[in-house]
Amino acid sequence: MTTKTIKAWYLVHKWTSLICTIFILLLCVTGLFLIFYHEIDTALGYRVDPPRVPETNQRANLDTIVEAARARRPRDKVQFVVADPDEPNLWFVRLGKKADGPDLTAFYTYDARTGQFLSEYPLNQGIMNFLFKLHVDMFAGLKGTLFLGFMGLLLVTSIISGALLYGPFMRRIEFGTVRRDRSRRTKWLDIHNLLGIVTLIWLLVVGATGVVNTLAIPIFGHWQSTQLAEMIAPYQGRPPLTAEISIEKALTAAKAIDPKLTLSFMAFPGNDFAGPHHFVAFMHGNTPLTSKLLKPVLIDARTNQVVKTLDLPWYVTVLLISQPLHFGDYGGLPLKILWALLDILAIVLIGSGLYLWLKKHNVSFEAWMGLLQNGEQAEDSMPLAQSTTSHHQELT
Repeated sequence: MTTKTIKAWYLVHKWTSLICTIFILLLCVTGLFLIFYHEIDTALGYRVDPPRVPETNQRANLDTIVEAARARRPRDKVQFVVADPDEPNLWFVRLGKKADGPDLTAFYTYDARTGQFLSEYPLNQGIMNFLFKLHVDMFAGLKGTLFLGFMGLLLVTSIISGALLYGPFMRRIEFGTVRRDRSRRTKWLDIHNLLGIVTLIWLLVVGATGVVNTLAIPIFGHWQSTQLAEMIAPYQGRPPLTAEISIEKALTAAKAIDPKLTLSFMAFPGNDFAGPHHFVAFMHGNTPLTSKLLKPVLIDARTNQVVKTLDLPWYVTVLLISQPLHFGDYGGLPLKILWALLDILAIVLIGSGLYLWLKKHNVSFEAWMGLLQNGEQAEDSMPLAQSTTSHHQELT
C-alpha cells in the first residue's frame, strides 16, 4: 500500500477504535457472564432441573399444563408455550397482560412428563437480569440496542482496518515477538498486537453476529408485517374465537407434517407471532445447526388443521444463526468455555490498548511513516492507534 492509502486506513482504524472502546469493553465484561447465563441461573436457583422419575415415555397433556398456568394468573393471557432442546422434560409457559402485549407477567416451568408445576422464574430481578439488560440495550430500550449495534459496526470496521494495517506496521517484527528487553510500553504493545491477531477471526465473528442481534426487533417486525401477514390474510374478518382451543391438538397437527421436527415454541392466537385465529408452531430440527433454525407452521385454532407452512426468509435465518453463535451456544459447555477464554483475551486486549493510548507520545503520522521508511525502530514513539493488527479496540 502507498503511504496515502496507509494513512487513510490508519485514520479509519484510529477513530472507529477510539469511539467504540468503552462500549465494547462493557459488552465484553457483561458478555463473559452471559455466556454462562443458564448455568448461573441454575446455581442461583432461578432455574430447576426436572426431577428424576422412572422413564415411561409418557407425556402430560399440554392443555392441562396451560390451564394450570392460567389458573395461577386468571387475568393474564398465555402468549407462548416454550420448549428447550437441552431440557426435553420441561415445558415453559409465558403469560402477559395481553396476548400481544410486550410486558411479560409470568414465566412458569412444568414437568413435561407429569404436568407438575416446578418453579416460577423471577422476572426483572437478580444480577443476571441486570447484566442482560446492560448488555442488550443499556436500559434504553430499542434506541439503546440500535446504538450498541452502531458501536458494533465501528468495531467490525476497526477490526478490518486493523487487519489491513498489520502488514505495513509489523513487517519488521517476527510474528509473536514480545520484546521483553525493551520498555514496558513496547512490551505491552507487542502483547496487545499478538492478542489482536490471534483473536482476529473470533472477534470479527462475535462482533458481526452482535450487530445482527441488535436488529432482532426490526427483523421480526418485518417478518410479521410481510410473510406472517400474507399467511393469515385470507382469514381476516372472521369473528373472534369463543370456543375452547387446544394446544395439544395443534401440536399434534404440527408434528404430523414432519416427525423429525420438534417444537421450539408455540405462539397463541392473538399474539403478534400468530394472528387472531391461529396457533403458529415454530419447529426445529435435531442437529446442532437445524436445532437453531425455525420453521413456522400455521394451525387453524378452530379446526386444529395445519393451514400453511413456509421456510423463514433469509434475514430471519441469519438472525437465528447469529444469536447462539454470538454466545457460543452451539457445542455445549466446552464451546462456552472456549468463548469465555477468548472473551477474557479480548478484555486484556482492550485494557492494554487503553494503557497504550494513555501512554502515547504525540508523534505525527508523517513522522512515524518516515521512521518506518528509513528502517528505524519506531515502536516506542508511535501512538496506540498506529500500533497494529487489531489495535486497541478489537474485542467482542
